[in-house]
Amino acid sequence: MNLDEYITNHSDKEPENLARLNRETHLRMLNPRMLSGHFQGRVMALFCHMIRPKRVLEIGTFTGYSALCMAEGMPEDGILHTIDCDDELEDYILKNFADSVHGHKIRLHIGDALKEIEKLDEIFDLAFIDADKLEYKAYYEAVLPKLRTGGFILVDNTLWDEKVLKTVDPKDKDTIAIMAFNEFVAADNRIEKVLLPIRDGLTLIRKK
Repeated sequence: MNLDEYITNHSDKEPENLARLNRETHLRMLNPRMLSGHFQGRVMALFCHMIRPKRVLEIGTFTGYSALCMAEGMPEDGILHTIDCDDELEDYILKNFADSVHGHKIRLHIGDALKEIEKLDEIFDLAFIDADKLEYKAYYEAVLPKLRTGGFILVDNTLWDEKVLKTVDPKDKDTIAIMAFNEFVAADNRIEKVLLPIRDGLTLIRKK
């Protein structure tokens, strides 16, 4: 048993519908690692149980797993807006939401995230960024004005397979973008921040 297995075995089990979605994603999708997964999903669900956000924004839906995890920890009158650019997944995502007792809290938006964020007339308690790595800084700057004081942002993949610790190939634009984003956030005095070594790196940000 490795450390990841030990951690997972000593954390809550996945709800049945999420375990099924996890399996289906690995069978059907070309890049199943984009799924948040069992352990990170339980972290996100528990975090939402702790802060009870009524308005959540997610950038990067994929198959809907992370949205469902966060919705699980939201109050019944909470609304989670999730944005994805892949219209070919729309029907599958909506089916996954419909299959969950928490799916009624989720609103799916298909389109360019930066344009969709502009359309949302909401002040958010929590945002989760997990989409195009080249746009992380742009997403962050678009989200921050729509976040309440004391609100939170979670940013996924900020360790990026530990490539952030290695010499970077100049052609590796994703790694360069993640590293630049991490440096920007570390120096941003508008926020409090901590980079957690959860899965592929999860940066927790609180707006001052």
